[in-house]
Amino acid sequence: MKARSYLYIISAAALWGLIGVFVKILAGQGFTSMQIVALRALASAFCITLVLCKLGLRHLRIRLRDAWLFAGTGICSLVFFNYCYFNCMQQSSLAVAALLLYTAPIFVMLLSLLLFGESFNLRKGISLACTFIGCAFVTGAFSSGLTLTLSGLLYGLGSGVGYALYSIFGKYAVQKYSSPTITAYTFYFALASVPLADFNREALTCLDLTSVLCSLGLGLVCAVIPYILYTKGLEQVEPGQASILATVEPFVAAAVGMLFFAEPLTFSKATGMLLIFCSIVILNLPQK
Repeated sequence: MKARSYLYIISAAALWGLIGVFVKILAGQGFTSMQIVALRALASAFCITLVLCKLGLRHLRIRLRDAWLFAGTGICSLVFFNYCYFNCMQQSSLAVAALLLYTAPIFVMLLSLLLFGESFNLRKGISLACTFIGCAFVTGAFSSGLTLTLSGLLYGLGSGVGYALYSIFGKYAVQKYSSPTITAYTFYFALASVPLADFNREALTCLDLTSVLCSLGLGLVCAVIPYILYTKGLEQVEPGQASILATVEPFVAAAVGMLFFAEPLTFSKATGMLLIFCSIVILNLPQK
């Protein structure tokens, strides 16, 4: 049973790693980063609604005073991190964007220090150092020239911050609501990206069968299905172990970039990838 749970989590992470394929195709058709975020939000909201119709509409009941929780997970986290993530993909590579996204556990740690009073120890300090050095290698700071622009780096780190905010707001939300409820309203509040996307006449002319299928891929293959698999895996696997298994995502993203978009994997990027992976492993080691 536990081996199956491991497979669920690894499969979820692998599906998240495919997001770059759909983003690259949509960007190539002329959609902006915010428009891609909006398309993903629309597709995710549609797909999760179908899931809730199966699970039961009771999961849609929330108290109005708790709406700020879902504004946090949906707008402050999902919309913001997707916008930064997609911009980083377009300014760098899928591997670099995915790696910078996975600085999120470090930001979770820092925010938890401030909000929840969690302690700071040597293990967390080493993890922080590995992350920053790893980011330097990924950007090419230790080589002859930078492989990532300053804006690309900021977008990448911004995606990590936004991704981390989901854990912070989610920590409050899980005390009151079930996972299907949190997920559904996260996607519903993420629809706030639609009016920000500025779907003008030129953008609407880009909508064809390919863009619709890619949008559904972002919503179903890279959002709803991996969420269900990941949640199922958490029934038998501790969150710390799950987060280590989920680091499969940047490696899948790197493989996709090399196979489909001919993105090079340099020694500097590989070293940075290893250091960031080590930082996450160190962060999730047992306390003893």
